[in-house]
Amino acid sequence: MKKLILLGAVAMLAACNTKEAPPANNAVVADDMNVAADANAVVATAGPVMTLLGSSWEFTREGKPIQESIDSNGNYIAVSGAEHIDHGTYAQVDGKQCFTSAMTKEGQICWTAPAQMEVGGSADITSDKGEKLTVKRVAYVPRKM
Repeated sequence: MKKLILLGAVAMLAACNTKEAPPANNAVVADDMNVAADANAVVATAGPVMTLLGSSWEFTREGKPIQESIDSNGNYIAVSGAEHIDHGTYAQVDGKQCFTSAMTKEGQICWTAPAQMEVGGSADITSDKGEKLTVKRVAYVPRKM
């Protein structure tokens, strides 16, 4: 019962206090501002890097038209019509777009890509192994295994 009365008294005092109290620890607030400023500086100096999460693409590889979708968790699936071509995981590594197939033993293959690309845009990209592709960004199409 004493705790309930104490809690009520504290709530009443808080309601009566119209002046905003300064933060208890100004150093923490200042640190938070510096961290935010540092993070913005890193973004500004690093330049924009496009994420492929939640995107779909079309390209031709080995004579086959391929549609590839990358979900928001970094899983990709590539198909050619009804044929399942590949699936695996996607990650950004050192500003490159990297794919690791669950169907091959090639390991991670990374591609250079433009900083930004809107739906309908296309670009020539090159893998770390020297393979070149022309890709077109299309509206996102979720795919399931």
